[in-house]
Amino acid sequence: MRAGKSKHLVVISYDAFSEDNWEKASKLPNLSELIKNGAYSTKLKSVYPTLTYVAHTTMVTGVYPDKHGIYHNNPFQPFISEKEQSWFWFKKDIKVPAVYDALKKHRMKSAGILWPVTGRASIRYNIPEIRAIKKENQALKIIKNGSPFFSMGMEKKFGHFRRGIEQPYLDDFTTRCAVDTIKRKRPNLLLMHLIDLDDAKHEHGIDSPDIDKVLVRMDKRLGDIMEAVREAGIEEDTVFLVIGDHGQINVRYKVRLNQLLKEAGLIYEEKGEMKWRAYIQNAGGAAYLHLKENDSEAEQRALDILKKAMTEECYGIERIYGRKELHNYHVAYSVRYMLEAKTGYCFEDSLEDPVVTDLEELGIKYATHGFSPDKSEYKCILVISGDCIKNEYQLGEIQMVDIAPTIANILGIDFYNCDGRALNEIFRQGQIVKQK
Repeated sequence: MRAGKSKHLVVISYDAFSEDNWEKASKLPNLSELIKNGAYSTKLKSVYPTLTYVAHTTMVTGVYPDKHGIYHNNPFQPFISEKEQSWFWFKKDIKVPAVYDALKKHRMKSAGILWPVTGRASIRYNIPEIRAIKKENQALKIIKNGSPFFSMGMEKKFGHFRRGIEQPYLDDFTTRCAVDTIKRKRPNLLLMHLIDLDDAKHEHGIDSPDIDKVLVRMDKRLGDIMEAVREAGIEEDTVFLVIGDHGQINVRYKVRLNQLLKEAGLIYEEKGEMKWRAYIQNAGGAAYLHLKENDSEAEQRALDILKKAMTEECYGIERIYGRKELHNYHVAYSVRYMLEAKTGYCFEDSLEDPVVTDLEELGIKYATHGFSPDKSEYKCILVISGDCIKNEYQLGEIQMVDIAPTIANILGIDFYNCDGRALNEIFRQGQIVKQK
């Protein structure tokens, strides 16, 4: 084990915190304090597709999806409605070590509060982000797949503040759990995931007045975390890392390309059961084209259909990526083709609704993500603050894979040779802390 920069690190994921929020959020009291005493970037580039579970796994592993294996929020589950689908909830689905695995190896304490893909992870104090489906019991599912006594204790203390997944109550619950954990457990690494901003953008669009209200709530939660660190007596030994995982883009049209494949017989019913030879799995602003193995005819027909659809504005297909382009984006090797939506469009799997829905005609405001990380005005925010960090230090474009090695460097833990680099330029010279 090597010398670290700080004994404690608090990682606060603000889901969907992106460059369009910077002007207002950076002027709020608590975030502005961290910026003043730290380094920041408004050009943090996410991974493709820009989905929460894909990005959060990259944050803690330091590698792209083609190596860590979490290529979507959901495993491929054709013909199952999104509400009933399983997600990549469990650590076993990640193919490489995470920073919290390294902490356990070094006998340091980690905590996770609703961090994605941490079911049954090696996190000492763990409430994984996991949802009951079908007839499962939510509380039992969390207890079974997290730290039982820790989860039960947090539920007993703060469960009454939560109303399912409704906001702002869910993030208030998460914050209360984090505050309590900091004060009582003083973990070396705390990972917490706040979802209020993402929910608001999905529901109201990215330029709604509701977004400003969420940013104020976010800053209040950040202040509660900072106060907990002070009360725990570890302020001088703590670094804060505030991070967004993706942006969002306003959407007018929802497009369901599977219906074109169904019309061509590539999706069909046989003996009362739905079957497929080619199937579109949506990722919001992008989509995967799944193909039956060794079915070259289905592959050619599906590509012909999608290339023809690409010439028609209404279907909103900006690009069809083949394996060469996907390799450059570090997309999972099993994926042969991806579709990128035009700005203002997104994709859905459904075979029930119209092929194209105009949300504006219905009076619906909506935004989503999943788009290429190269879309304009779509980069994420990163703020890292603490006594070992240079003041008001502006970083340029950085990569999501840089986060895990930077975490490891701050805490002084050995980590494998991943795709990213430690952001060593943010540190003051001579700031070294021996971990106990």
